[in-house]
Amino acid sequence: MNPTIGTSTRRPRVVLAVILIIQLMVTLDATIVSVAIPKIQHALDFSPSSLSWVENGYALAFGGLLLLGARAGDLLGRRRVFITGVTVFTAASLLGGLAPTAGLLLAARVLQGIGAAVAAPAALALLMLSFREGPERLKALGLYSLVNAGGASVGLLVGGMVTDWVSWRWGLFINVPIGIVLVIAAGLVLPETPRENGHFDVAGALTSTLGITAIVYGFIRAAEAGWTSAEVLGAFVGGIVLLVSFVLIERRVSHPIVPLRLFASFDRVAAYVSMLLVVGTLLGMFFFLTQFMQGVLDFTPLQAGLGFLPLTALLLILSRIVPRLLGRISRSTLLIIGSVLVVGGMLWLIQVSERTSYLGGVVGPLALFGIGAGMLFIPLTGRALAGVQPQHAGAASGMLNVTQQVGGALGLGILVTIFGTASRTSSAASQIPAERAREILTDGVHAAFVGSAIYAATTLVVIILSVRPWSRRRSVARGYVAEPATSDADA
Repeated sequence: MNPTIGTSTRRPRVVLAVILIIQLMVTLDATIVSVAIPKIQHALDFSPSSLSWVENGYALAFGGLLLLGARAGDLLGRRRVFITGVTVFTAASLLGGLAPTAGLLLAARVLQGIGAAVAAPAALALLMLSFREGPERLKALGLYSLVNAGGASVGLLVGGMVTDWVSWRWGLFINVPIGIVLVIAAGLVLPETPRENGHFDVAGALTSTLGITAIVYGFIRAAEAGWTSAEVLGAFVGGIVLLVSFVLIERRVSHPIVPLRLFASFDRVAAYVSMLLVVGTLLGMFFFLTQFMQGVLDFTPLQAGLGFLPLTALLLILSRIVPRLLGRISRSTLLIIGSVLVVGGMLWLIQVSERTSYLGGVVGPLALFGIGAGMLFIPLTGRALAGVQPQHAGAASGMLNVTQQVGGALGLGILVTIFGTASRTSSAASQIPAERAREILTDGVHAAFVGSAIYAATTLVVIILSVRPWSRRRSVARGYVAEPATSDADA
């Protein structure tokens, strides 16, 4: 069967628009509440420890259930699953905007994550199947990568706008009319895919979801309870046991939620790991730079959102340039240059202090980060999905989304722990908080940026090791390279 679904009668631009809009929605909702956190805490009387779950509840549900969502698309038809996911996401957004209590808001955020986990892998699989491999698909992937990379930044901007101008609740309400239009449009223009014969791998879905959730929970709780607490250690041990069980289950079941053959390609595994680390660096930088701009530079939520425009603009520009560069410059070169620029941006941000100005200490790092990330996301996305068989497109796209969501949650959890430790041990911690709050915040942000820089440097190491000629020769010798034997200059 032809792996590409013809779109000549399906208006491919409209198909692409539907896919990109839902991807933008599920991506920006990871950060749209970030700049509104103080107002949400005051409005719903959140405790400091529970407040972080406004973001983490969404991320954990999204990342933990993505594999199940991808498998659902394979078995039930991707358009049907896409529409279901968008419907759940839209209804949950309405519930969250109306939420009168902290518990109901957290429940709505989890439901949003479930809807996103169902819709996102179906959207990427439909994109891959609707556009032929070559320039047509490269352009579509370029726009998809832009939305994926810039969505978090757009979320900060939109969140700042609605929080300052109307209410934080509109950061959730805004999804409702868009979601309704998407459901109608998807039913009219998206192609349906054939249903596969098979069963849901319930055991695999439960062990993977609970395992990922336990690991992320352990990192998040370590910020308050400490690394040696029984709760944190129990979460890590339980998470590891569940994930090992998941691998054993996937080796034995007839219809695994994640075909382990996806990990037989050295290139694909390296792309997954690199994407996990890059997204962890990106979201960590967003989270703590937002706090720095509001707590030290005295920016309003809207000003903080606007402060990320240099990064967003450069991501937009690079999304148009990189697909063209891939025909002239090797993928390896782009990946290495991009990761070097991201490391440079994080090393620059480490220099922040109470005397740092936005123009003098923030714009430059954001520019480096925007260029570097713009050079990374498209090649990494293409590398992760290259050579995947049509019947595994949903699982492969689901794994890519999993690495992004789990990477962001893990990265933020680790950096929150670093931030909390540095804040408690700050030389200003013994002073009057009202007078030394900026210094304590700056010390914590500095430590978090050091952690982000280590994340970024690890990404560079993984990319260098994975693009060296010996790594490809080793993969070919073991039969692991799933892509055709083309030059590295191919996208």
